Amino acid sequence: MKSADGSEAGVIGGWRQPAASGDGEIAGRYTVRSVARAIRLMEIVADGPPDGQSLSDLARALGTSKSTTLALARTMTAAGLLRDARPGPRYTLGTALIRLGDIARAQLPLGDLCRPVLAELADLTKMTSRVAICDDGYPVFIERVDGPGSVRFYTPLGQREIPYASAAGKAMLATMTEAEVRAICEQAGLQPRTARTITDIDSLLANLAAIRGNGYAVDDEEDAEGIFCVGAVFFGHDGACAGAVSVTGIKGDLPGWRVSELGRTVRRYADRVSVTLGGVGYAERERVIGARA
Repeated sequence: MKSADGSEAGVIGGWRQPAASGDGEIAGRYTVRSVARAIRLMEIVADGPPDGQSLSDLARALGTSKSTTLALARTMTAAGLLRDARPGPRYTLGTALIRLGDIARAQLPLGDLCRPVLAELADLTKMTSRVAICDDGYPVFIERVDGPGSVRFYTPLGQREIPYASAAGKAMLATMTEAEVRAICEQAGLQPRTARTITDIDSLLANLAAIRGNGYAVDDEEDAEGIFCVGAVFFGHDGACAGAVSVTGIKGDLPGWRVSELGRTVRRYADRVSVTLGGVGYAERERVIGARA
């Protein structure tokens, strides 16, 4: 994204930031330069090796003198935002961030964060949109926005739903290992909800493999007759599956191209939730996992 002066805006911690100046620091009308430099220093440490980075490494990456970098590092260490690991010194992230992270998580209720996304998705697709958290592999829907029109779906919030027959649940299962999927399905029992419910574990595993390839899951009248759902997972800052976004509507004569279009749309909106939570989109996560394999 271009700023007013033509420079590129950046993303820190999943949030859109003002454009960076030539030396890599955040630039903006109301930016406090020293604070922006401290934020940049913390990001450099976060992206560095687990055993920390030396003062010389930090000064070089920050583009400042050692004395300026040392003053910043010591100030942040005193506040617990950085930790001075010896011998060295080598700087790592400080324990104060753990406490701040817990507080931030508590102050950011997922349902409230997702509601604007759900409202936009419902308006775009003309379907009911929902968001679910992942509760040990089970979807628990916590927020809903009804689509326009007179049709309303009875979709209670706050209760565990079976994972193998819903789009959100299957999308979550697709992020797990085969052993984890088998354990969850053994616990839940692959009982039929409709004539189209997948009740064979091998068939379900094959379906999950296709979901991983597509990036979204489809519930084609598997939970309720005549009802169609598409779901896609989102991820937290730790890379783990945090939940899923889905849309629900009447099946009717839905052509294949429309299913694919809905899948890509829901995938895109789920990625927006991932970024809001400090995570990465599905494609980027799969690329990283593939590179590690």
